[in-house]
Amino acid sequence: MLPLDLGRVRSVVMLGAHPDDIEIAAGGTMLALAASHPGVRVHYVLFTGVPERQAEARAAAEAFLPGARLTITLHDLPDGRLPAHWAQAKEIVEQVARAAPADLVLAPSPEDAHQDHRTVAELVPTAFRDALVLHYEIPKWDGDLTRPNVYLPLDDTIAKRKVELLHACFPSQKDRDWWDDEVFLGLARLRGMECRHRYAEAFICRKAVLGLAGH
Repeated sequence: MLPLDLGRVRSVVMLGAHPDDIEIAAGGTMLALAASHPGVRVHYVLFTGVPERQAEARAAAEAFLPGARLTITLHDLPDGRLPAHWAQAKEIVEQVARAAPADLVLAPSPEDAHQDHRTVAELVPTAFRDALVLHYEIPKWDGDLTRPNVYLPLDDTIAKRKVELLHACFPSQKDRDWWDDEVFLGLARLRGMECRHRYAEAFICRKAVLGLAGH
């Protein structure tokens, strides 16, 4: 297993179909990036969300990315209907790509069972052609977790801080039967085992370019 160095990442775009998508899937990555890359530029973009949920998302972005140079763009396309609003979703992705050239893009997985997630995932490679795109995974009722091929190990403190912030930032979700520490830490533990660490977050990368030092 070869390490992928993210040390040169200076600009990140994070795309989520819904409030809490990015934090559930990549909250540990957000915390780790903010800690290891002070002042990193992050453009945080959501496609759907009612005002209450958007307020939660805004607070979460700021909590998970302390010290980042953060731009937050929140849209209110209909939840569960993004395929029917494909042209608008595509324009959002293209606007972000024009406004925020990125070293790294975090986006949903094309294998995700949720139609909104798949729509965003399918649009990303059409606009971000010069960035490393990592497609994240979201545990859910559909049972659509697949085989990831990129892992980011997480320190215990970061993994547990992620869960604390999920509870603190998204109180509207606390009554969902799957919203608990065991789901979040359980998946992180499983992905950690797969890369010989205690905790990790996992992604799918469909295309990457290898670079040599000095080139």
